[in-house]
Amino acid sequence: MTATHSAAVYQTDLPLPGRRQGKVRDIYEVPAAVGGRPSLLIIASDRISAFDVVLPTPIPGKGRALTRISTEWFNWVRPRNIIADHLISTNPEDVPGLDESHYPSIEGRMTLGRAAQVVPVECVVRGYITGSGWKEYQRDGSVCGIKLPAGLQQCDQLPEPIFTPATKATEGHDENIDFETACTIAGTDVMTRLRDISMEIYTQAVEYAKPRGLMLADTKFEFGFALDEKGQPTDELLLVDEILTPDSSRYWPAEDYEPGRDQESFDKQYVRNWLQEICDRNEWDKTPPGPALPEDVIRNSLDRYDEAGQRLFG
Repeated sequence: MTATHSAAVYQTDLPLPGRRQGKVRDIYEVPAAVGGRPSLLIIASDRISAFDVVLPTPIPGKGRALTRISTEWFNWVRPRNIIADHLISTNPEDVPGLDESHYPSIEGRMTLGRAAQVVPVECVVRGYITGSGWKEYQRDGSVCGIKLPAGLQQCDQLPEPIFTPATKATEGHDENIDFETACTIAGTDVMTRLRDISMEIYTQAVEYAKPRGLMLADTKFEFGFALDEKGQPTDELLLVDEILTPDSSRYWPAEDYEPGRDQESFDKQYVRNWLQEICDRNEWDKTPPGPALPEDVIRNSLDRYDEAGQRLFG
């Protein structure tokens, strides 16, 4: 797939209320979209962020690639009856208040989902020791309060997957916390259920990805309580946001896996590595505005997202 700037969607401006713009997504309120229940329209733009800075250069097609992978995973999880999810539709025609003139900017990159009161804890499952977990292990011998065996190498597989929650930061990085702290935030019963659900989805997804040449090193899920017709939270838990995409998960190519070093991955690490080289040359200090990305970095980054989707779902 060839990246072209003309195909990029950097941001949207739709005639819907409550517009919010995150680092990479535009979110709108869709009152009474289905069955009288409030819903959200989530648009995966082609913006990309790194080091908590939204870069000025989009990755054309990135939003479509991630939406496709997430939707496929929702459809994969749903028949397993592990938990309900927020996904209603990915069809622009199902969004009240829009007409055909709006469809090109959101086709393939939109999710119409049930609105929910999000549990303010990231539910992270790790099967390998890498990333922030590796840094914490080197310092403390543990991750999120879970003691791990001595002598692990970087990117080693753990004896069994571990649940390592994190606080959801409105700005900057999420912060790893232990399970007891998560329980004080969301309640013990809720966190116990979310831990068990997260571990079950991760374990089954690992087995799905394995014969497709992908190692699912870790992932994070978000959950919320569905809102009723009056916009009040119910006791129905939903799996929300995106799931098991290269932006919320760490995928490694199995054929290149070797413990003791960092692994190639199918996420935006390629962009981060290029930016770090810029920083090492004192050409950027990781503050806005970020540098423009060269064409080869754009193309190679998108190729990684596309390859992940191809390996997973053809």
